[in-house]
Amino acid sequence: MARSDEAEAFSLAVYDAVQQIPYGKVTSYGHIAKLIGTPQRPRQVGVALKHLSQDPDANFNHNNVPWQRVINAKGIVSPRSQPSGARNQAAALQAEGVTVTTGALGELEVDFSEYGWFPDELPSQAEYESEDE
Repeated sequence: MARSDEAEAFSLAVYDAVQQIPYGKVTSYGHIAKLIGTPQRPRQVGVALKHLSQDPDANFNHNNVPWQRVINAKGIVSPRSQPSGARNQAAALQAEGVTVTTGALGELEVDFSEYGWFPDELPSQAEYESEDE
């Protein structure tokens, strides 16, 4: 089933925002939702990233959207239906120099105080506003 225009626009906004997360930094699904103007939709951010194309020829795909930089609000790599998914995300973060630790219950954690990225607006939005002045 094809996505609605609204769902497509939402996903594209998510992908654009995630592309602006700096290398070696992480943010939350909720913060991405807030940055794109839909603070009530953090779960949909996760859904959009889940459906990110594997096709390297797609405008937005696993190679050019750093999906691994988005984790949950507690600083934990969200568990998935397949345990290897969280481990793969942790490995991708570690490859960027992000320290991922294992909590008491086996959860994979990132310290937001060291690696968190929580701007009030997207860098592209700030650049756009400064051009208008």
